[in-house]
Amino acid sequence: MATLDDTSNPAGRMIAAKQVQGTTVYNVALEKLGSIHDVMIDKASGRIAYAVLSFGGFLGVGDRYYPLPWEKLSYDTEMGGYVVDIDQDVLEGAPSYTDPATASWHDESWGRDIYTHYGVNPFWDLVP
Repeated sequence: MATLDDTSNPAGRMIAAKQVQGTTVYNVALEKLGSIHDVMIDKASGRIAYAVLSFGGFLGVGDRYYPLPWEKLSYDTEMGGYVVDIDQDVLEGAPSYTDPATASWHDESWGRDIYTHYGVNPFWDLVP
């Protein structure tokens, strides 16, 4: 019997953050876009703000990182990964970075640009 501590059950409702990292992300045509590099959590609210998609490189070299609003991801148990309703063209024109040190996580304007690009209300504007 699975418990809340058993985050290895792919059919369960819970997943450990360390298991999200590396999970494949597909578009709705089930084409691989990349994988989850990291998850960004708002310290004050505890809400997951972004899944950072690693995309475009080869074997981790030359990757670009695309923060995706968490609300854009839907987990597909059959695929064993996340599915997003985002075309590759939309992704390639999205806010991104190559060096995690240059990401502007504390800049609300940068964050708002990300959410606007994907047509989602920023998590900080939503009523808890």
